[in-house]
Amino acid sequence: MWQRFADACELAMRYATEYRDAASVNSFVEAIDKICTQHWVLMEVCGGQTNAIIKYGLDELLPEKIELIHGPGCPVCVTPVKIIDYAIALAQQPHSILCTYADMLQVPGTNSSLAEARSEGAQLHVMYSPLDAIAVAQQNPDSHIVVLAVGFESTAPAHALFLQQARQRKLKNLSVLLSHFRVPPALREILANPENRVQAFLAAGHVCSVMGYREYEPIAQQYQVPIVVTGFEPIDILQGIYHCVKQLEGGQAKVENQYARAVTRKGNSTAQAAIADVFEYSDRQWRGIGGIADSGFKLRNGYKMFEPEFHFPGLLAASQETHGGSLLCTSTSCLSGEIMTGLKKPPECTNFGEACTPEKPLGAPMVTSEGACHTYFRYRQTESNA
Repeated sequence: MWQRFADACELAMRYATEYRDAASVNSFVEAIDKICTQHWVLMEVCGGQTNAIIKYGLDELLPEKIELIHGPGCPVCVTPVKIIDYAIALAQQPHSILCTYADMLQVPGTNSSLAEARSEGAQLHVMYSPLDAIAVAQQNPDSHIVVLAVGFESTAPAHALFLQQARQRKLKNLSVLLSHFRVPPALREILANPENRVQAFLAAGHVCSVMGYREYEPIAQQYQVPIVVTGFEPIDILQGIYHCVKQLEGGQAKVENQYARAVTRKGNSTAQAAIADVFEYSDRQWRGIGGIADSGFKLRNGYKMFEPEFHFPGLLAASQETHGGSLLCTSTSCLSGEIMTGLKKPPECTNFGEACTPEKPLGAPMVTSEGACHTYFRYRQTESNA
């Protein structure tokens, strides 16, 4: 067993070394510089890509003609205020336990956060997997367990499996508060914006590993933008940028797959089947952005018994009435919407690094490691304030 573990670690390190090799990085930067003849604006969709770009300074290595802007690729960041308010209200109910991921605790709601609610007596359980909630439900039969299920398509299969198992085990003291988002409709929303500057996308490899990239092909064709699926290492991203620039310079607009070691055009059919069994498409509010049609998931009829409103009737309406519920951000001076649609960068916000920090965030992008503001604060905050 230990030998298999050691072999796996060695393989992981070999992959990390291969895709972070300095000589290869310089070669790709030179290749991009060689083919680039004009200014191009590229958006990386995922917060994991943003983190790698800023952490390794890839944007500073590229020729000045290449401008990288950041997209809405962080589900924690785009979870709307009303969901946080509702989650707090659910956690505050008698004999109720809210199961959530750790990076949701500091996300600001209208008046407080889940962390503040916990300090005031709300029952919260930090989970590492939604399947943890099944054990919590079985261990606490007299309590109602609510799972705050946040994510893009990449985490939807795990939440679908969790609900399938909950239904199979006939757990009646469990429900799920969905905050799931679909990436392709968000790309359409960005491209349809009259202020849009995006000329090409780096699509998120982990999302495409589940869903494939067929849904991106009509977007590339309709809006005439190259879309390249990439991984999250420096070489992945630079290779994706190279393919984007090559297409732009050649007047092409198609989907390419740089992340072939993990992504296929059709994606993971088993994961897709689980999603289709449990969820169907629905309109979804994106924090800082607004409503986007068919950009989320909701429970199918066979799983409606797991909706919180089924167990706490009227609480959602009461929560929205109390807090307003329609706020796009809890601070009127927060630029999270403009940052997540590529119109601004974090240092352009007057609150950045001063009134807004990871310890006291005004907006969700400052909370999680995949939020653009948090990433800039971690790796560029000193130079931004210089």
